[in-house]
Amino acid sequence: MRQQFGKLCALVLALALVCALAGCGKTPAPGSSGEEAPEDSTPVRVMVLNGTTGFGMAKLISDAGAGEAALEYQFSVEADASNVTAALINGTADIAALPTNAASVVYNKTEGGVQVLALNTLGVLYLVSDGTVDAASFDDLKGQTVYVPAQNPTFIFQYLCEQNGLTVGKDVIIDNTYAQPADLRTAVAAGEVSLAVLPEPMLTIAMSGNEALQVEMDLTEQWDAVAPAGSLVQGCVVVRTEFAREHPDLVETFLEEYGASIAYLSEEGADVAGVIEGSGVFTNGAVAAKALPGCNLCFITGEDMQSAMAEFLEIMYETAPDSIGGALPGDDFYYLG
Repeated sequence: MRQQFGKLCALVLALALVCALAGCGKTPAPGSSGEEAPEDSTPVRVMVLNGTTGFGMAKLISDAGAGEAALEYQFSVEADASNVTAALINGTADIAALPTNAASVVYNKTEGGVQVLALNTLGVLYLVSDGTVDAASFDDLKGQTVYVPAQNPTFIFQYLCEQNGLTVGKDVIIDNTYAQPADLRTAVAAGEVSLAVLPEPMLTIAMSGNEALQVEMDLTEQWDAVAPAGSLVQGCVVVRTEFAREHPDLVETFLEEYGASIAYLSEEGADVAGVIEGSGVFTNGAVAAKALPGCNLCFITGEDMQSAMAEFLEIMYETAPDSIGGALPGDDFYYLG
């Protein structure tokens, strides 16, 4: 990732942790995580994807289950992003963590019905081989087939191939046979494919089951080498615009608790494995803890969020317009408080 943006992300996480520990000047409400409970007692329905996009929500899910959160949350964890986007569209979810391009798709489908609250994940994609193929550069991919999960990973990898002089479909084949990351991870671990793009923590799981696997490229580094500006931003959390308008205090309290939840995972001595597994966002807490450094979790809000997200979406629009819903979102896509 861009060095400057990476430092910003680390700083924001540190500030979130300081606020969580200091209470940000507020008097903790009894039985809360340290935030004042707002007068509005409306339940907040939150959906997250299992895996990296949902990791940052793990501590908040745990706190809510123990009665230690400031709000009344109703959490659900999903394996398929389409279930999350459908819930936002039909109004059965108020807040959701999902891929960045999917957030733009929902915005366009609902004509401004969602807003981005924060970025939660930077680049998590890696090119892995079975050890029989030299793929240290994009030139090495000429004539090869690379298996890639559908949607966000495919669009990102397509952009990187094109920026490195490869014509997708001619010089290199992108195969979406294994559309879900978990399915591709199983195939990679079993040695059924030679080259694949895997996100963390699926990469860590695959490599733990097959010692022959080799990481050939960190696609975040490849993005930084060719993207005109901005960092690779893959995950975000959004709110339904109507919910944000009707319950602004709940949204602000959620952001405070969510920022502290993400920061907790970087805290020395944190029970990362126990919290992630116990929350249901990933079934193997030990693997999640091992993979965490490569997951590039962050908590970026406000104008920094807007500029990073807008730059990423512009690149995706130029690469594959349908990947973001056919149009660039307007300024109202970004929640600035």
